[in-house]
Amino acid sequence: MRFVLILALTAIIGAPQAFAGNPDKYLDAQELTALAAKAEQAVPKDRCYLYARLVSAMAWKASRQLNAGDDAAATATLKAIRSYTAKIHTDITEHSKKLRDAQIMMDRASFRLKELMKSSSLDDQQAFATTLNQLNQVQSQMMLTVFQK
Repeated sequence: MRFVLILALTAIIGAPQAFAGNPDKYLDAQELTALAAKAEQAVPKDRCYLYARLVSAMAWKASRQLNAGDDAAATATLKAIRSYTAKIHTDITEHSKKLRDAQIMMDRASFRLKELMKSSSLDDQQAFATTLNQLNQVQSQMMLTVFQK
């Protein structure tokens, strides 16, 4: 009986994440540029979701760069993530489309970056900490906006 209850709770809690998916796991540089351009030109209610997709894809990019040993490129990617996160912060409104999906993507990107930070060098940890702090603030703002609806 206890097992069934735990299984049911796990399914309920994990259901929104399963529907959000992760379509941006492996975007190449050209696709990232196209997504950034699309986000810049989008109407305000679509920007938040598009920028969240971009942040998610950039977190995967930083992961690949660190795994390849390219710390300088990963640091530049973290800077880009902070830039896009700042844009999300200014574009969050109660009328934003797919805000819950965007919040889930930001949560996953934050988790991914926390894991990367654990294996990064001491020099890179400050950049990770700054990026994670900003991601967590925006994610909290998104969650509050979702629950205010």
